[in-house]
Formats: sequence, structure tokens, C-alpha cells
Amino acid sequence: MAEAEQQQGATGQPGAAEGQPSEEELRRRLEEQLRKVRVEDMLLESVASILNLSARRIAKEDERDLDQARLGIDAVRALLDMLAPEHRAQVQSALSELQMMYAREAGGGGSAEGPEGPSEPGPGSEQERPAGGRGSGLWTPPGAA
Repeated sequence: MAEAEQQQGATGQPGAAEGQPSEEELRRRLEEQLRKVRVEDMLLESVASILNLSARRIAKEDERDLDQARLGIDAVRALLDMLAPEHRAQVQSALSELQMMYAREAGGGGSAEGPEGPSEPGPGSEQERPAGGRGSGLWTPPGAA
């Protein structure tokens, strides 16, 4: 029994002592990663997440919440000038598409979209697809693949 308790290690998981990094090693690795992170990178990642979540709140019928989508649009608009110039145009393009989706839904006109989003790619959608052609429908910042 004592041997089994030793194998559980600090995490309480069986086998945790076998090849698993210690809590201290995990903290050290996390510290190293945090030293390398730039606020500009986090800002871009956050904007991409807000755009994607806002698009879901418009396009998916079972998740539709136009107030949340509008808040997301306003947030991205407020952050746009803080983005690095090399990313600003791409984010602006995605934001414009999101605003068009919002206008269609808020106006009650609907669109040619099914429950999974647009049936045809919109303007600028090729540059918004992740590298490698994985058309997930989610906007991904360049270099985040």
C-alpha cells in the first residue's frame, strides 16, 4: 500500500511519479512561457476570440444573442486601433463581415445562411482561413496555427 501511495505522487494520480513533471517544474515552464508572451499577441488572440464568439451568437440559431454579438462588435471596434498595423486590415475585414451578419439578423431579414453559417464564402474569407486550408469558419490570427 505504501508503494502505491508513493506512485501517486503530489498530484494524487496513480503513476504521477513516473515521468510526470513535478509541480515546481510545471511552474518554472509556465514562468518561461509568460516571459515570452507579448501584450500585443494576447490582444490579437482576444480579438480573434471575441470575433468568433460574436459570430456564433449571430449565426447559430440555438445560441443567438444579438445583444452579446453587438457587445463583441463594439469591443473589437474599440480595440482595433491598438492592434499592430500588420493585423489591423485583416481584423477590420472580419469585423465588417460580422457587422453585415449582425445587420441582416437584427433587421429581421435573415440571409442565405444555414445553421452552420454562410453557404458561400464572403469577401476576404480566403485571407481569414487558417493556413493549410482548414476552413473551420473561425477567424484565426496569422501565425496562430
